[in-house]
Amino acid sequence: MARNDLEREVMAKLWDAGEALTVRQVFELLTRDRDLAYTTVMTVLDRLAKKGLVTQQKADRAYRYAPAQTREEMTAGVMLDALSSTPDRDAALAYFVGQLPPEALKLAIDKARNIER
Repeated sequence: MARNDLEREVMAKLWDAGEALTVRQVFELLTRDRDLAYTTVMTVLDRLAKKGLVTQQKADRAYRYAPAQTREEMTAGVMLDALSSTPDRDAALAYFVGQLPPEALKLAIDKARNIER
């Protein structure tokens, strides 16, 4: 598994938890499905903290980690980064929107309108 895949999976576990978790807690969630070293999970969480993707809070002798952004905020940021790297942002966005099913597009527009309020 690539490092980025493991980072995504760690982030998913943190978002799903809804609270800050220790390395041990993340490790236990991840190793239900596969074999990983504790130090690997610790390293991934440390890297995510250095990237600013998770917050690191000291709790007794351990650190607790929580996402720095919601899943939606992070996804939007990745999409905006991708759009900013293309010379024709409007065309790329139009193509992306064209790939969405009409129901998903309507739901996204409705949610965007609620965010603006």
